[in-house]
Amino acid sequence: MNKLLDATGTPLSSIFGSGFLVIVPVLADAVGPWMVLAMALVCLLAYAVGSVIRFNIRHAEPVLEDDPGEATLSFERASDLALIIAYVISVCLYLHILSAFVLGGMQADTQFNENLLTTGVIVFITAVGMTKGLKSLDILEEWGLWITLLIIALLLLGFAVYDWNAWHSPAGIVLFDSLPHTPWEVVTIVAGTLIVVQGFETPRYLGDIFDTSTRVRASRWSQILSTAVYIAFVAVALPVVHTLNGHYNDNSLIALVRTAVPLLVAPLVIAAALSQFSAAVADTMAATGNIEEATAGHLKIRWACALVGLGAVAISWSASTLEILALASRAFALYYLLQCIVAITVSRSSLQRTGIALLAAVLGFITIFAVPAG
Repeated sequence: MNKLLDATGTPLSSIFGSGFLVIVPVLADAVGPWMVLAMALVCLLAYAVGSVIRFNIRHAEPVLEDDPGEATLSFERASDLALIIAYVISVCLYLHILSAFVLGGMQADTQFNENLLTTGVIVFITAVGMTKGLKSLDILEEWGLWITLLIIALLLLGFAVYDWNAWHSPAGIVLFDSLPHTPWEVVTIVAGTLIVVQGFETPRYLGDIFDTSTRVRASRWSQILSTAVYIAFVAVALPVVHTLNGHYNDNSLIALVRTAVPLLVAPLVIAAALSQFSAAVADTMAATGNIEEATAGHLKIRWACALVGLGAVAISWSASTLEILALASRAFALYYLLQCIVAITVSRSSLQRTGIALLAAVLGFITIFAVPAG
C-alpha cells in the first residue's frame, strides 16, 4: 500500500500542478455554464489516453526491452523527443502561472511583469541546476503536492459554503451567459485544456523504482481521484463565475476566491507559487534526464539544464499564459499520439488497434487545431 501511495503521488503532482488554477476561467470562456460537462469530457478523453499508457507499461515495455521491431522502436524514440519538448513548454507554463498569481495578488499583473518574473525564476532554476544540481530543490515536490491538495480542499469547502448561501438567498444561484463562440471555436478551445489533466503518464518512466502492477494502478488511481476532484471543483466554482462579468484571464481564480472566501486569497497565492515552482523543477529534471538519455550521455545534465532554460525563456517572451497552455496541450497531445502508435505496433487485437487509432485521430486533431481561450 505504501508503494502504491508513493507511486500515485508523482502523477497526482503533475495532474494538479497547474490545472486547478486555470481551468475554471478557461472553461467559462469556452462553454459558459456547460463547464462541468466539458470538464467531464476532458477527463474522459484523458482516461482513454491513460488506458493506452497503461497498456504500454504492460505490453510495450517488455517488447522494447527484448527485441522491438523497427516501427515500435522508432515511434518510442520519437515520443521521447516529443516529451522533452512538452516538458520545456510545461516548465514555462508553470512559471507563467506562478508569476500571474504572485503579481495578481499584488495587483501588479501585466504581460511584461509576468515575462520578467518568469524569466527570473527560470534563470534561478537553471543556475541551481548547472551548479548544485536540481536534487537540492527536489524536496519541494512532495510539499507542493500536499499544499496543493490542502488549498483545493479549502477552496472546495469555501465555494460550497458560498453556493449554499447563494441558493438560500432571494436571488438564488446566478449563472452566466456563454461568450459568442462558434462550435468550432468551442471544440478547439476545450481541446487546448488537455494539459490540465496531464501527468498520468509519469508512472511509465518509474520502472526503476516501482514494478509494473504498481505503476499501472498508480496511473489509474491518479486519474480516478483527479477526475472526481476536478469535476467537483468546477461544479462548486460555477455559481461564482458570474461575478467575473465575462472577463476571464490566467489568474481569474483570485477574483473568484476574493468574492467567495476572501481569507483564502493569500493562501491561494502562496500555494500557487510553491506548487508551480516545484512542478517546474520536477519537469526540468525530467526534461534534462530525457535529454541526457536521448543523446546517449553526450549532453550532460548541466548543459541540458541550460538548454531547457533557454527554451523556456524564449517561449515565455513569445506567448501569453493561455497561449502557452494551449501550446503545451498540443505538445502533450503529440506525445500521446506517438504512444498510441507504439501501442498499435504491439497490439494483437484488430478491434483494439481500431479503437486506439480513433483515439490517435482525436489527439492528432488536438495537436493541429487546439487554440487558447480569450
